[in-house]
Parts: sequence; structure tokens; C-alpha cells
Amino acid sequence: MVSAQSSNLGKTYSLMMIKSFLIWTFTLAVCLLVVGFPLVVLMATVGCLLSIVLQSVMPVSAVLLVGGGLILFNILAVAIAAAVLTFKGVHPSQIKWLSWLHGESENLHQTTVYAACPLTCDIKV
Repeated sequence: MVSAQSSNLGKTYSLMMIKSFLIWTFTLAVCLLVVGFPLVVLMATVGCLLSIVLQSVMPVSAVLLVGGGLILFNILAVAIAAAVLTFKGVHPSQIKWLSWLHGESENLHQTTVYAACPLTCDIKV
């Protein structure tokens, strides 16, 4: 009975780790594409220049080598960062700015201020 419970806990823990890793992978990939757009543009520029330089050395596969290397670098960076965050025990639900990932909205309860309000709100008739 004890071994059945411990194996069940082990399966649950491993499933939670896999789920956390997959969520972190998705989140970091989205953040890389959306927020890291200037970084992607910089990598594409460096990749173009590198493929032009390598074209003289290996004319057949320079673009394929550089493009594959950049894609592999991005995938490895996302996977390593997700693995580090998962094994540190940081779950995406603990991060405040990731509320969009869980469908939670931040209720700020602010009153609406219109653009003309500073000019007309204090007028008493």
C-alpha cells in the first residue's frame, strides 16, 4: 500500500514538472517572439552577414548552416531557460505579470478619465 502511494506521488510530481516545463516553454517562446522582436531582427541581421561571409568558404550550405544554427540557438535558449525555471521550482502562476496566461484579469477599479475632463470636470453650472 505504501509503495503504491509513493509511486502515485512520484507520477503526480513528474507530471507537474512536465506541465510546468511546457508552460514555461510556451511562455518564453511567446515572449521571445513578441517582446524580443528587436533581438530577432538583430539575430537575422547578423545571420545574413554571417551567411554572406561563409558563402565564399562553403557556397552550397552557408545559408542552411547559419539559419539552422540561429533556429537551434533560439530553441536551446528557450528550453534551457524553461528547464532552469522548472527545476528551481518557480511555477508560472507565481509570477505576477503572467496573469494573462491564466485568464486572470487585474481589477484596478479605476474611474474613467476622459481626455476633456481636466478642462470641463471642475465647471459648476
